[in-house]
Amino acid sequence: MEEMEEELKCPVCGSFYREPIILPCSHNICQACARNILVQTPESESPQSRRASGSGVSDYDYLDLDKMSLYSEADSGYGSYGGFASAPTTPCQKSPNGVRVFPPAMPPPATHLSPALAPVPRNSCITCPQCHRSLILDDRGLRGFPKNRVLEGVIDRYQQSKAAALKCQLCEKAPKEATVMCEQCDVFYCDPCRLRCHPPRGPLAKHRLVPPAQGRVSRRLSPRKVSTCTDHELENHSMYCVQCKMPVCYQCLEEGKHSSHEVKALGAMWKLHKSQLSQALNGLSDRAKEAKEFLVQLRNMVQQIQENSVEFEACLVAQCDALIDALNRRKAQLLARVNKEHEHKLKVVRDQISHCTVKLRQTTGLMEYCLEVIKENDPSGFLQISDALIRRVHLTEDQWGKGTLTPRMTTDFDLSLDNSPLLQSIHQLDFVQMKMAWFAFDPGSAHSDIIFSNDNLTVTCSSYDDRVVLGKTGFSKGVHYWELTVDRYDNHPDPAFGVARIDVMKDVMLGKDDKAWAMYVDNNRSWFMHNNSHTNRTEGGITKGATIGVLLDLNRKTLTFFINDEQQGPIAFENVEGLFFPAVSLNRNVQVTLHTGLPVPDCYSSRASIA
Repeated sequence: MEEMEEELKCPVCGSFYREPIILPCSHNICQACARNILVQTPESESPQSRRASGSGVSDYDYLDLDKMSLYSEADSGYGSYGGFASAPTTPCQKSPNGVRVFPPAMPPPATHLSPALAPVPRNSCITCPQCHRSLILDDRGLRGFPKNRVLEGVIDRYQQSKAAALKCQLCEKAPKEATVMCEQCDVFYCDPCRLRCHPPRGPLAKHRLVPPAQGRVSRRLSPRKVSTCTDHELENHSMYCVQCKMPVCYQCLEEGKHSSHEVKALGAMWKLHKSQLSQALNGLSDRAKEAKEFLVQLRNMVQQIQENSVEFEACLVAQCDALIDALNRRKAQLLARVNKEHEHKLKVVRDQISHCTVKLRQTTGLMEYCLEVIKENDPSGFLQISDALIRRVHLTEDQWGKGTLTPRMTTDFDLSLDNSPLLQSIHQLDFVQMKMAWFAFDPGSAHSDIIFSNDNLTVTCSSYDDRVVLGKTGFSKGVHYWELTVDRYDNHPDPAFGVARIDVMKDVMLGKDDKAWAMYVDNNRSWFMHNNSHTNRTEGGITKGATIGVLLDLNRKTLTFFINDEQQGPIAFENVEGLFFPAVSLNRNVQVTLHTGLPVPDCYSSRASIA
C-alpha cells in the first residue's frame, strides 16, 4: 500500500487530494489548488469570443502551446518561457512534488465560498500541472469539472489503514483511545465519554455498540452517495455516453446533448470497464513479476562480476610475475585498468538496479491503486477515471517492454594479454582486445562555469547560459558509444549532446559554430545542429532520469543519437572525419552523468551487419 501513496497526492500541493476534480486530460487536482493556479487569458481566447467567431467547438478549449510560445521561440526549440501572449513574463513555480505549475496572474479575491463555488475571473485558464495542457474555463468555472469520488474513497481507506489507534471523538482536550463505536450515532467513544454522553438507557439503550476496529470496517463498507450530473445537480447519473466517455443523466438525454451518440446502461459499462482494467492489470502484473526476476538477475551479476574480477586479476598477476623486471613495472598499470573496468561494470549494473527498482515501485504503486479503484462500488465514479487508468496501465506495460529488462553490462572481461613481444617492446604492452574506451569530462578544457563532481563523470553549470564541456579522450577511428543520464532537469531547458573539435566555442550552445555536431533536446522534441543550422525536428523529449546515447561510427563516418534506448530521428550527420571529442552543453537547470565503455546498441549492430 505504501508504494501507492504518490498516486494519491496532488501534483500542486504535494498533499493527499482534498475534494479532487478531474480535468479533461484525465489528471486530477485539488479544488483549492485548481483555484490557486488559474490565470486570465486575452479576451480573444475566451470560449465566448471563439463561439461568436464560429471557431469554438467545445465548452473547454485547449490553448495552442506553440502559438502561445510557451516553450519555443520561432520553433527553434530553445529559448525562455515567456508566459501568455498578452501577459507579463511570469516565472514557473515548482510544487512539493517537483511538478512545474503556473502561478496565478493576480491574487484570488477573498471569499467564504468553497473553491468550486467561488467566482473565477472572466476568461480564466487552467494549465494541468502534469501534462501542461491548458484550457479556458466556461461560465461554470470549476463546477464544470466532475469530482473524483473514487479517488476520495481510496484515499480514505488508505489513511484509515495507516492511522494509529482510534481516538474518542468527544474528548474536549487530549483525545483518549476509543473503546467502542455506536453504529447508529456513528461516533467513537472512550469509556468516560460513553457513560456521560451515551448512557445505556432510554432510546440509547437500543443502539448497537461495537469495538472500534469493527466500527472502522463498517464505515468503510457503508454505501457512498450516488453521484449527480455536473450539468443537472438534482439528477443522478443513469447512462453512459460511449462517444463522450462520460456518465450522463436522464435530463441530458432529454435535452438532446447526446442524441447522435451511442448510449449504454451505466451498470453494464461499469462492469465492462472493471473487466478491462482487471485484464490490463494481469498483463502489468506479469511485467512486474518479470521485473522482480530481473532484479534478482542483476544482483547475481554483481556477484559474478566480483568473482570474474578476482579470477582475472589472479591470471594477470601470474602472467606479469613470469616476466622480467621491466614487465613488473608495467603490471601495476594494467591492474589499475582492470580494476577500473571492474568498478565501471559494478556501477553500471548498480545504476540499472536502482533505476529498475524505482520503476518497479512506481508500477507496483499504480497496480495497488488500480486494485483499490476496482473495489469501489460506485459505477459512475469508477467510469470517470477507468479509461485514463486503462491507458496508464497499458502505457506502463509498454514501457517495461522497450529493452528495459535487458542488462546494460556483461559479466565478462574482454581483456587478454599478448606476452609475445620482445623485452625491448615491453613499454608498449597493452590489452589487445580493449573493445571499449573509458573517459571522463575534462576540467582543463571546459568553460569556467562548468561544475564537476563524481570523479569528473557528473557535470552541471553555475550559469543560466549554455556552457560547453568536452571529454578527455578524442577519437579518430573505430566505433564508440557513450551515454549520459539526466540527473536533474528543471524548467524545460534544452541541453545539447554530441562531438566537437578541441577548439570549439565554449560559451554558446553546442552546434552553434562549425566545430561541433550536436543534438539539442527539450521536454517535447529534438533537433540536430551544426554551424547554427537546425535540421530534423523529431518528436520525443527528455525528463529527469532520461538517457541520451551518442554513437560515433568513424568506420562509416556517421553520428547517431538515442533517447532511452531508441534511435532519435535518422542518422544525424554523415561524412564526419578527423579527431572528435565527446561534448555537452548545458546550463544550471541541468545535471548529467557520463557512462562510457558501453557496447554498441543491438539495433545499430544489427543494421550494421546487414549493411
